[in-house]
Amino acid sequence: MRTLLSELFLRALRDPRLQDVTITDLRVDRELQAAHIYINALGSDAREEDVMAGANQASGYLRRELGQRMRLRNTPRLIFHWDPLPAQAEHISQLIEGLDIPDEEE
Repeated sequence: MRTLLSELFLRALRDPRLQDVTITDLRVDRELQAAHIYINALGSDAREEDVMAGANQASGYLRRELGQRMRLRNTPRLIFHWDPLPAQAEHISQLIEGLDIPDEEE
């Protein structure tokens, strides 16, 4: 499901708000009633509001395509969440790089 959704985001959606969007995680509940999709736009957290609006607007189309391509009896409702982890990881990486750690030889 994650691979198919990634492909749809990349090739089928023409909404400029959804350019360079990455699906970072996908969790489906046991009853296949809801799929929680965690997304992030490469390079900027400032786009969060636009990306989430575009994803929510495209959810009906994406759900219909998933149902047809996966041949599911009940296609789960798609619930999009913004994933802050890539930005947090970048921030932590910058903090680590900025540390002044003396060499062991000193």
